[in-house]
Formats: sequence, structure tokens, C-alpha cells
Amino acid sequence: MSGRIRLTLAAWGATLLAASALLPLVRPATWLMQAAFLLAVQAGVGAAARRVPLARPVTVAAQLLVSLFLLTLVFAREHAFAGVIPGPEAIRFFAELLESGGNDVNRYAIPAPLSDGIRLMLVGGVLIIGLLVDALAVTFRSAAPAGLPLLALYSVAAGLADGGSDWLWFLLAAAGYLMLLLAEGRDRLSQWGRVFGGAPRGMDGESSGASPVRTGRRIGVVALGIALVVPLALPAMDGGLLDPAGSGVGRGSGGGGTISAVNPLVSLRDSLNVKEDRQVMSVRTELEDTSDLYLRIVSLDDFDGTTWKPSKRSITTVPDGTFPTPAGLSPEIERTEVGTTISAADWYAQDWLPMPYPPSGVSIRGDWRYEPVGMTLVGDHGQSTRGLTYEVRSLDVRPTAEQLAEAPEPLAVLKREFTQLPDSLPEVVHRTAREVTEGAASDYDRAVLLQDYFAVSGGFEYDTEVDVGSGSRGIARFLRDKQGFCVHYSFAMASMARSLGIPARVAVGFAPGTPQANGTVSVGLRDAHAWPELYFEGVGWTRFEPTPTRGSIPSYTQPDTTEDAIPDPAAPSEETSSAPSAAPSATDGCTLERIRLDGACPSESADAVVAAGDDGPPWYAMLLWALGGLAVLLVPLSPMLWRLRTRAARLGGHGRSEADAAPYVLAVWDELTDSAWDHGVSPDDSLTPRKAAARIVRLGRLDDEAAASVHRVADAVEQVLYAPRPRPAAGLADDVRRVIIGLGAASGRGTRLRARFAPRSAVRVVWRASAWWAGVRARAAALRPTWRPSWRRPSRQQG
Repeated sequence: MSGRIRLTLAAWGATLLAASALLPLVRPATWLMQAAFLLAVQAGVGAAARRVPLARPVTVAAQLLVSLFLLTLVFAREHAFAGVIPGPEAIRFFAELLESGGNDVNRYAIPAPLSDGIRLMLVGGVLIIGLLVDALAVTFRSAAPAGLPLLALYSVAAGLADGGSDWLWFLLAAAGYLMLLLAEGRDRLSQWGRVFGGAPRGMDGESSGASPVRTGRRIGVVALGIALVVPLALPAMDGGLLDPAGSGVGRGSGGGGTISAVNPLVSLRDSLNVKEDRQVMSVRTELEDTSDLYLRIVSLDDFDGTTWKPSKRSITTVPDGTFPTPAGLSPEIERTEVGTTISAADWYAQDWLPMPYPPSGVSIRGDWRYEPVGMTLVGDHGQSTRGLTYEVRSLDVRPTAEQLAEAPEPLAVLKREFTQLPDSLPEVVHRTAREVTEGAASDYDRAVLLQDYFAVSGGFEYDTEVDVGSGSRGIARFLRDKQGFCVHYSFAMASMARSLGIPARVAVGFAPGTPQANGTVSVGLRDAHAWPELYFEGVGWTRFEPTPTRGSIPSYTQPDTTEDAIPDPAAPSEETSSAPSAAPSATDGCTLERIRLDGACPSESADAVVAAGDDGPPWYAMLLWALGGLAVLLVPLSPMLWRLRTRAARLGGHGRSEADAAPYVLAVWDELTDSAWDHGVSPDDSLTPRKAAARIVRLGRLDDEAAASVHRVADAVEQVLYAPRPRPAAGLADDVRRVIIGLGAASGRGTRLRARFAPRSAVRVVWRASAWWAGVRARAAALRPTWRPSWRRPSRQQG
């Protein structure tokens, strides 16, 4: 096996070993086999291009082009020309698929399901890293810098993975890199001849030293051992973002600590736009009216002008037994304690515990902490909701409209903290809030008017395709365009309430799910929701619902209805409470019957474009398409590739003995005459080398420098053919290259293009094939038996 082939295989193996670190991130792991096959085709194209040989940039470009064809074949063949050549439609499909993959990465916990978007990101990423490694280590013969793309690939996996097997993936990635370095070292040593044995041999004939390759292996093994063992003896920092033993929430095993500001809204819109509404939780509750069963995850009470987020607060151990009474809730307010059992899906890994608000007690296993201001539970040291079943006791608080309207002024400390607004908040927010609530007599009346403005009278439309936007300008744009989803409505109402002096915050969690026949409630991804909570002294934090067609409007915001009255079907929120909340809104034009008939509703989101569960074509079909694509690419270029390969062989290195000089000079002469033929000067074998050189100079219209080069090559040929002891000639290859440049300079553009892409001398391939076939026929004829059986009737003549 040649050194280049060995180095190519080492680069291929090193990339796959580093890519194996991505295995824990996605299930199933079938994408790695697909990536391995495509990577092998990419490496094979590089090996073939280097053997021609093509220029180094051309080799990399050929690999990149073939990789694009392969990705098009696997992921976008229905949108491409001939199933393999990407066009504008295929490029758009790739962009949508990548966007879908990015959404899936944000949406799902590790291990994420292998959607087409994630599969494209993984396979395409491995191909890009493999191309960089192959180009650096093999094409440009520099294996050491090839460790940088391998490190980048491993770092992505190490930064996202969570588990105790990180050492294994590091070992595999490091072993692949060392294998690549050893392959390059062996290839370099082989260019010097036989691998030397280090120290001189002793009297017994045994080597007293190991070979450099064996020594390199030993050094590599020792280095890997040190890298794995030494960190165990060093002091560690707890609570880091990449620390598998914790999630950065709190420190130590005690009950103290803090929670840092995080943003749980990153994938809320993506959850609302999923094509398949996967069940997140199954809920069984004692609550009679499940339309009020909101599951709250966390509250966002810090608005810094960019986004709403949780404040950095102290956490403590989960209280035993009953939780403290919620802040601001007085004994006069009617309440009922209800029990709820929640079972989270195996794939749903949430650090914050979804619970009805306000909770009065929790029974759950695992390592959880309690944040008393928001009355939320947060996982400690990697704890999440994945696959957990837990019980929550909560208060069903039922204030009346009168009690809310007569609420006294809140405490100054609380009001100051929860009415803060950034200076960058546009004036339109303050002005709109004042205009909407003009004439209201109490904070409660102002809150109800704000809710009705968004949900009923303001002309707003629910649309999950609108960008979330950022900061205060996003709120102003929402008030102008009047299109958005729950994030826009909750952010805007909370900001406007604060501008009116009403303490407000934003809650994030899940709207009421879909009741099931077995008495449970199914909560899906599309039930992800955000809503504002406003504070009223004596009642505490109170939910409002400004988002149309989502959730349910609280009964205490409808003064003219009694507790047992039938809700008005014309109210926007009742459309959701009477139908499964996972269904799209009425503005989407998507009905339950349509879902049942078509399987899904049309959507402009990337998820709607991606076909779920498509693992790609069979391997044999992919192989045939790949070979067909390579044939389509290589057949038109085969004459050019043959000429480049032949020229490199003729003008390349050769032996230094007298016996090697003659074949080399004749090969150089053949290359000169073929190059002249490619530029329109046909060969004439009847002429002597000197006359043939003069003919090439005359018909090729060569300048003096190129003409001198032609005659030097002709003189060398005559020396080989006629001189008893030919004189050695140096620089013949440079002379031929100089002649080729001269022929191109004296020719038109059409002649140059034909000489490059359709050289006339390529017909020699046909001549050689014809001669080979004639030889085969001659050898076959020589192997036939020389006797022929005689079928003539014996003579009847008697002797």
C-alpha cells in the first residue's frame, strides 16, 4: 500500500473517530454509517485526483463538488436536476432543512430524534470536517494542522454531551489524530528509503533500539494515558456549563446557592410550529375545570430592554410538607387545594419543574431546589424532568372581580422591583397603555382593558410565523403590525402594565392540554405558552390571558358572568377551551378534520417541509446514484485527466543511471510532440527529430525562447538514438513546459480550450485499446488447437 493511500485511510478514520463523539447527541446512530460511506466516496475522489495528478486547489474543489452532489442525492434529490445537480430549488430546500435542524436542536433534549434537518447538519458537518482533514493531511501533506478541524468536531460534541463517557470519546478522537500523525511520519520516512532501526545492532544481530514508528506509537500511548489520568488528580471547578456533574445551579450539597438568568423562550415559537405535536406530559388532576390547568415552569421578572428573563435569585432546599403561603394572598380569598399527577415524557428534559401555580407541596424524586419568590423548582447538578412522574398539591385561587378591584396599594419594595422598565422603551408603549385604559377607575379595570385590547377589540391576529424580535423595539413593532403569538402578547401587556404602575411579570409554561378518554390531559409541544401575571395585594400574582385563541380567559376578568355560567362561545379563548389546544388557531385555516384526512396542515415553517421518518434511499441505490454522478462528471473530463496524468508521468522523476536516461528522453519527446498535436501541429513520424523540431517551431509560430527549447529536446533525442555514449541533458521537462506555454500564447482561445479539455493526442488511448485487443485476439488464436478432425468417409478401396 502506497504512503498516500495509507495517509488517506488514516484521515478518513480520524474523522470518523472524532465524529463518534456526536453519537450520544442523537438517536438512532444510523447517520454515522451514512456519513462514513459518503466520507469514503469523498476520500476516494481525492485519492483519484491526486493520482492524476491535479493541482492541489483543483483536487479540493473536486472533492467539494462531489460532496455537494452526494448531499443533494441523499437529501434533496427530488429538488435537483437529474437527482444530483443542485439548482436554486435544491439550495432553498437545503436552507429550509438546515433551519428545521436548528429548530430541532433547540427544541429537543439530548438525545434528540434523528430528523432530516439534524441528519443533514451531522452528515454535512462530518463531510466538511473530513474535507478539511483530507486537504490538510494528504493533499497539502501537513497532518499536524489537521488536528484543528478534528478538535472543533470533538469540542462541539463535548460541549453538548452530558454523561460519564466523555473520556471514551476523547480517547477515540485523540487516537485518530495520533494515527494520522503516525501515518504521515511513516510516509515521510518511506521517502528516504528503508526505515532505519535507530541504534546500531549489537554483536548478536539484534537491534538495540526501536524503530521511529514504534517509538512514536509508544509516545502516543503514553501521552493519551497522561491526558486521561492527570485531570483526575487536579482540582476541579464545580458548576461549570460543561460540567457533567452539575448544571451550574447551586454549589455543594447544602441548601443554598443561586440560579443564574436563563432564557426559556429560545424554542417556544418552534414548539408551536412543530409538524407533529409530540406529547410532553400526561396529567391527571382533581381540578374540575381543566381549561384553567396552566402548568407554569418559570416566571420572567427582569426586563433589561433586550428581553424578559428570570432574575438571579437565591435557592434553597425544597420545603418539607406544605409550601409557604404565596406572597400577597390573604385568608379572605376563596381557594381549594387540588392534587395533580404529572408524568413527563422520556425525551423531555426540562431543568424547571412544570407545576400548577401556586404550588402548596411537591412529591418528587431527584435533586431539586426551591426558589421562593417565583415558587418554582429547579433541577440541581443535571437533574431534569426526563421520564419523571411526580405529584403536586396546588391552590385553585378564585378571587372575585370586586376583590381585585378593591385591592389596596402593594408594598413599595415589591412595586418598585416589578414596575421597572428600561429607558429604551419607546414612548408608543406608554401612550398606547394610557389610551387603552383611559377612564379606568382601578388597576384591575386597567388590567382587564389591556387584556380585552389584545384579545378582543384591538384587531390583533395570532400568528406563530412572526419573528420573536428583540428588546423594546420588538414590542413597538408588535403594537404597530398587530401580528404575533403568545410571547408578543405577554411581553407587551406586562410592559404596558408596568408603565401604568401595576407590578407585572411573564410566566412561561404550558396552556391547558387536550382531555383524554381515560380522564387524563395530554400536554403537547404546541401547548407551549407564555402569559402575563399581574400582582394585586390580597390576591397575589394573578393570571391574565391576552393571547387570542389560546388558553382560557379567567372568570374573574368577566364581571358580568357567574362562576357557574356557561362561557360565551363568541369569546376568542373559548375556541381553544372547547377544542384540543394542540390544534392550530382558526386563523391558520386548519381544522381537526383536515388533520385527520391529510395528516398535517400546510405551513410555511421549515418543519412542514421536512418529511418525517425518511431515512433516505437504500445504500445500493445511493451507491448507484453516486457512481452515476461521478460518471457524469468524469466522462467529459476524462481526455483532460488522461493527458494531465500522462504528462505528469512523462515529465516526472526518473532514474539517474544511463539505462534510465534513454526512456526518459524519449518520453519527454513524446510529450512535446503530443502537446504540439493538441495545439494543431500533427505529428509526422517520417521526419528526423531535427526536422520535426523545425516543423513544430514553424507551424506553432514559437518565439525564440520556446524554439530553442524545442531544439534542445530534439538534440537530446538524437544523442539517445545515434550517439554511442549519449551526453546527459538536464532541464528537458522545463523545456517542454516552456514550449507548451509558447504554443498556447501563439494559439487562439478556441485552440487553447480544445487543447485543454479535448486534446487531439487523447486518441492514443483508442489506439492503445485497439492494439491491446489485437494482441488479445492474436494470443487467443495462438492458443487454439492446430489439428482439425477429419470427417471424410474412409476409402472403400482395398489394398
